[in-house]
Amino acid sequence: MSRSLAVVTGASSGIGTDLAELLAEAGYDLLLTARRLDRLGELADRLSVSHAVTCTSFAADLASPAEVQRLIEALAPDRSRLAILVNNAGFGTHGFFHDIPTDRDLEMIDVNCRALVQLTKAVLPWMIANRSGRILNIASVASFQPGPLMAVYYASKAFVLSLSEALANECQGTGVTVTAACPGPTTTEFGVAAGFHADAPTSGAPAMTSSAVARLSFDAMMRGTRVEVTGIRNRIVVAFSRLLPRGFVLRTVRAIQERRRRSREGRSRPS
Repeated sequence: MSRSLAVVTGASSGIGTDLAELLAEAGYDLLLTARRLDRLGELADRLSVSHAVTCTSFAADLASPAEVQRLIEALAPDRSRLAILVNNAGFGTHGFFHDIPTDRDLEMIDVNCRALVQLTKAVLPWMIANRSGRILNIASVASFQPGPLMAVYYASKAFVLSLSEALANECQGTGVTVTAACPGPTTTEFGVAAGFHADAPTSGAPAMTSSAVARLSFDAMMRGTRVEVTGIRNRIVVAFSRLLPRGFVLRTVRAIQERRRRSREGRSRPS
């Protein structure tokens, strides 16, 4: 009998890699996608050997609609056994909205939002036809408030959370579940890509390991939980962000991001 198939985007590092490990351990065949084929190949080889599953590497830049369509076409022959979709790919930018290049922010929207919509639009009907499936979307604690100096990133994650909750409701009774995982600060390559210095202060709760975030997200997906804020400290941060006045939350986020900006600028000055 053929094994069920799981798809993980952004699988070449961090939470994506750790989720791929958990899925392989659970016995799923995998299709792993990201831009970096060398890393994907190494991960696929390791998981194939250690867990005796079939892992396929698929290099794609999800900022391109044509590349996402190419991924969908590669998945189509396996639609009957596609059991899990993990929309993990994403990145952030840091700085004042008017200073960040427009192309960079639009690329982020393409990866964080449009690619997720395009891929889920294709896969969800297959799962509904199969009467079974799980979709895990990686959102963020940033989903719950505006984010000065990371304005578009925070907005993109609010989109992911809102869409995920709506789809979870629409999918009731179909055999398909949709989960939004909302990590806080996590020890991944996210900060480097966003432009933080390695020593930049975190926002809110202390950073969790990517493996801990992956485990909590995986377990929530398997339970069919609609929203999972990973870690008790992050849940406290989210609870306070909902209870406190919006202006106070904005000022707090701004202060945290200003410290990050000053840390980056201080490190970049010649000594």
